[in-house]
Amino acid sequence: MIDYHLAQLNIAKMKFDIDSPELADFVARLEDVNALADASPGFVWRLQTDTGDATAIDFFGTDTLVNMSVWQNIESLHDYVYRSNHKEVLARRKEWFERMQEAYSVLWWIPAGSIPTLEEAAQRLEQLQNRGPSATAFTFKQMFPPQ
Repeated sequence: MIDYHLAQLNIAKMKFDIDSPELADFVARLEDVNALADASPGFVWRLQTDTGDATAIDFFGTDTLVNMSVWQNIESLHDYVYRSNHKEVLARRKEWFERMQEAYSVLWWIPAGSIPTLEEAAQRLEQLQNRGPSATAFTFKQMFPPQ
């Protein structure tokens, strides 16, 4: 039997440049929020550059921030997102990011020990946007077990 981990991607279109005064409070919180994720139960991996900077990844465009990570299970990710200090940053997202009309976050299962690529993540997000939740691209609101 194959063991699975949960991969997640979320993107956010910035209202301002990353080095603007308007985003300064968000940027100032990034190190703490990332350290919190890294130390959270169930955390496996997160996307970042060699210098530890995920804001420098412009796969979806220079105005779009990317967050991609892997967790042991849905509960661990859910607890980090909604039950830790991360929720304080989440509550302020409207100050810093555009309201997106289509899906901007997607979850999917991967074999334990593997790391998703940005290309794979983009395909999963597009699948969710075009077809809605399924066993291969879903959300917290409509989850699916590993196949």
